[in-house]
Amino acid sequence: MVGKNCFAIASDRRLGVQLQTVATDFQRIYKIHDKLYIGLAGLATDAQTLHQRLVFRHNLYQLREERNMKPETFASLVSAVLYEKRFGPYFCQPVIAGLGEKDEPFICTMDSIGAKELAKDFVVGGTASESLYGACESMYKPNMEPEELFETISQALLASVDRDCLSGWGGHVIVVTPTEVTERKLKGRMD
Repeated sequence: MVGKNCFAIASDRRLGVQLQTVATDFQRIYKIHDKLYIGLAGLATDAQTLHQRLVFRHNLYQLREERNMKPETFASLVSAVLYEKRFGPYFCQPVIAGLGEKDEPFICTMDSIGAKELAKDFVVGGTASESLYGACESMYKPNMEPEELFETISQALLASVDRDCLSGWGGHVIVVTPTEVTERKLKGRMD
């Protein structure tokens, strides 16, 4: 979700195999650099493998270009990596959020073969995406300050995972501004 020169990215913390909970502190949000994050919903092993490949590619880019990737460039990289495996895809739905030039927020999501969906307000992914759309549409306001953005994305996440039996066990929220990164854990439904 985007705010005024900032963005927030959030996920639940449950790792499960259908209705069986395996872990309650699973990380789905990964840092690429200080102003760029990726959330990977889907199969845990594919998410971890994809994250490792993306970090490797970003490190090669840093060595060659001597700068960090812009969010738009990173989104194209993720799309290309996913499309390479289109006949045996990674079962992941990435959500990319970053601050670009002039600290403009950038968000996008894509399907498992890399088809991008760009937005100016919010994007969602994962098993609770239907209820997330409704909660985000009703709570989102343009140009929110970081603290209001945190409260909005937290309430949308908690309201949505309460309606999805495959999500839950609290949340993980990261709010990024041009000068700081705030990371918080949320307590939520624990069943």
